[in-house]
Amino acid sequence: MRFIPNFRGWYALSARLRFVSIFVPTNLKGVLLFMKTIKWFKPILAVMLILALAACSSNNGSGGGDASGSAANSSETPMADASLKDDTTPVTIQYWHAHGDAQIDGLNSMISAFQQKYPHIKVEAVYQGGYADLHKKLQAAVAAGDVPAVTNVEVASLPNFADSGVFADLTPWINRDQVDLDDFAKGMLQAYAYKGSQFGFPLIVSTSVFVYNKSLLDELGVKPPQTWDEIEAFNQKVTERQNGKTTRYAFSVPGWDTWYYDPWLINGGGEILNAEGTAAVDTPESLRYVQNFQKWMKDGAMHMGYGKGASDNMRQMFLGGQIAMVQHTSALLKMYRENAEFEVGVSFLPGDVQRISNIGGAGIVMMEGADELEKEAAWKFIQFMTSAENNIQWAESVGYLPTRKSALESEEGKAYFERWPQYKSVFDNFDSVTPRLQHPAYPEFSSVYKEVIGEMILNQADPAALMPEAAKKINEILEEYE
Repeated sequence: MRFIPNFRGWYALSARLRFVSIFVPTNLKGVLLFMKTIKWFKPILAVMLILALAACSSNNGSGGGDASGSAANSSETPMADASLKDDTTPVTIQYWHAHGDAQIDGLNSMISAFQQKYPHIKVEAVYQGGYADLHKKLQAAVAAGDVPAVTNVEVASLPNFADSGVFADLTPWINRDQVDLDDFAKGMLQAYAYKGSQFGFPLIVSTSVFVYNKSLLDELGVKPPQTWDEIEAFNQKVTERQNGKTTRYAFSVPGWDTWYYDPWLINGGGEILNAEGTAAVDTPESLRYVQNFQKWMKDGAMHMGYGKGASDNMRQMFLGGQIAMVQHTSALLKMYRENAEFEVGVSFLPGDVQRISNIGGAGIVMMEGADELEKEAAWKFIQFMTSAENNIQWAESVGYLPTRKSALESEEGKAYFERWPQYKSVFDNFDSVTPRLQHPAYPEFSSVYKEVIGEMILNQADPAALMPEAAKKINEILEEYE
């Protein structure tokens, strides 16, 4: 009986009756044994078991399980109830979110405008903490059978929830209202789809970029590398050393989150999982990026941080001139512009075999457990929050990226680029901003190869020697999801 060390759910994870939490075994046999031995926990697990069995038996097109059996992929086009579209019955919905203080004014403004357009719908915005706290509370709400109508979900966690049938498939509403999905950036939309069903839309979207000291690079007569082949020359021209010690690093890549170096792995021709669905992090192609990282760090040209305080330390080193270029989330561009004593530039990640960057941030989704009137209200709220007409205003108010092509091409979009010219490099590669690996186990197994990066940074370990054992551990985790 295997226990999962991370808190990923008080609900059935999939139609295979796999329960996931810090206390709960991952298979039905283990759950039943656990129920017999832990008397005080039996009522909770009994509710979970009922919910899981219902989810397994009812595959009603809500998006749980294999999309090939869902309504979205049937010969009939699924449509939401047309009679509810113009229904004005008063309804209150809760919007659970993880918006920080800097986003609240923008959120309140959007909710106020929404309620002016739909006076019969009252939206109660409920802050649930950061993404991890929000997800735990969603899991508890599902187990209790008392869910909000609409919520944020962090992009890497969507497959886990979608695989369990927790989120409603938006396809019936998309079809009924003829939403033009092509207006969204392709990768941003795909990040909130799973197994052929659209479970959400991008709301607060970021990607990792290189933020650089433009004043310094202009003075040195160099530009940010666009290919891997250009990195060595960039390092030689930008790195500074005194008495054998680096006083200015050419660039920094965060080691504390796989979100930052998954694109490097992919851009080097590697893959996290192969076509058979097993770990591929130890193949020669997949090791190229980390072997380069190891070399550049030994050369004293590249900085990597790991652990508590690493992000703040990297920021301060960049602002203090100790690092010329940092890979960081695009959501922090405003912070860098406001605090740097030099001109700030932004460059898309350099590529080799490919050239992509992964989507970060959160989307907005509807809960399957809401009633029909709440779902209709939730759909209207989702549409409003992600509409092209509100896209630039919303993105600028919260510091995240616009997601609609038509918004970028509008007069408002052109004015946006005049205010934020640094974002041009992102939108020049708009369709190369792609989802992270969409697998329910990703949040769990990605931590395994993150530990290898940590060993390289903290203990100067050889990552190529450690990665085969990491691949073995990943495959053991993946077996739990078969």
